[in-house]
Amino acid sequence: MRQWLTQRLYLRIWLAVVLAITLLALVAGWLWRMDMERERAERPGREIVVRNAQGEVLGQAPARPLRMGGHGPVEFQVTMNDGQTLYVQLPRPNRPPGQRPAEWRPPTLGFASLLALVALAVALGTYPVVRWLTKRLEALQQGVERWGQGDLSIRLPVQGQDEVAFLAQRFNVAAERVQALLQSHKALLANASHELRSPLARIRMGLELLDTAAPTHRAAQRAEIARNIAELDQLIDEILLASRMDAADAPVLHLESIDLTGLAAEECARTGAQLQVLAQPQLRGDARLVRRLLRNLLENARRHGVRGVAPHSPANDAPMVELTLDQVQPNGVAQAQITVDDRGPGVPEAMRERVFEPFFRLAGASEREGGVGLGLALVRTIARQHGGEVRCEARPGGGARFVVTLPLGAET
Repeated sequence: MRQWLTQRLYLRIWLAVVLAITLLALVAGWLWRMDMERERAERPGREIVVRNAQGEVLGQAPARPLRMGGHGPVEFQVTMNDGQTLYVQLPRPNRPPGQRPAEWRPPTLGFASLLALVALAVALGTYPVVRWLTKRLEALQQGVERWGQGDLSIRLPVQGQDEVAFLAQRFNVAAERVQALLQSHKALLANASHELRSPLARIRMGLELLDTAAPTHRAAQRAEIARNIAELDQLIDEILLASRMDAADAPVLHLESIDLTGLAAEECARTGAQLQVLAQPQLRGDARLVRRLLRNLLENARRHGVRGVAPHSPANDAPMVELTLDQVQPNGVAQAQITVDDRGPGVPEAMRERVFEPFFRLAGASEREGGVGLGLALVRTIARQHGGEVRCEARPGGGARFVVTLPLGAET
């Protein structure tokens, strides 16, 4: 019985409420009776006075009857002035049947019955409320148990706006994050294993053909092997960085003052992009990660920015990739804005969010163009780590435009 009670929260809460109300009723009844007796004892003008014919007082005593029950006369005890004791009997008034005297009080049995009725009413009234509350707790317990057994798709119903509803809501949010993280890691492992096979296979084939290739073709064969090794090194580096930044214990950003204009100039010179400076925002963030953000944006634009441009088109006279630095204040918050434009075929509107998914490639992109589909995913992760965001737009005149906004005082 004891073990059954300890495993049923609703019974313990219900019994606690019933016992508390019962105890309160007992104390209130006891105090009520004590107050009535004190009031009766202190009530003025209720005395038995014995006088003689001359009006002299021979004795007096408080009007406290010796007998209250029964149907006989009411008897009082009066102590006389000379020390003698006198017993005075008064007949009871004749009342119609069923009429109670003015000083009638409920008997002890009636008071106990009243307390029992109070306890019963409290028990019946509190049981549905307590049971409704604990049913939700039991649903929460069952959901957590199923989730702990591996069913990550389980979600708890959110009912009401109390603490139990808040707990269920926070559990659903945590379960959603854990499920998304595990799915992301599974997808990362599956895609990484697939992407690693391609450069490894090309390297193995290149080494096999190198010995049998003509001397005039060996230089090109070595260059192809070196390109595949660089692609493999880039893939491993980006996979490791993406895994570290997606982990629950991701490393804390090393915040420092960053010369964003200097970083942008170095990366533009490296990729051959044109730099346009409208403002020189002084950003606070992790310089290593911000450099990777700029490099991935420029590499992605350089890789896809020449597709769709005719060899002798006038568009070839203009730079293929352009990076613009500016400072904006949306909603009164100063932000650095980085815009990278290319002159490629652009990104279809339906795909402008999907390009930030790990290992996603647009239709028609070939492996020889380089890239493993992690560059833009890392750009978004780095931007959000700094409290910013990135979006993809259509460039006026054709091409793609990627816009990154970073708060100037970004903190983790």
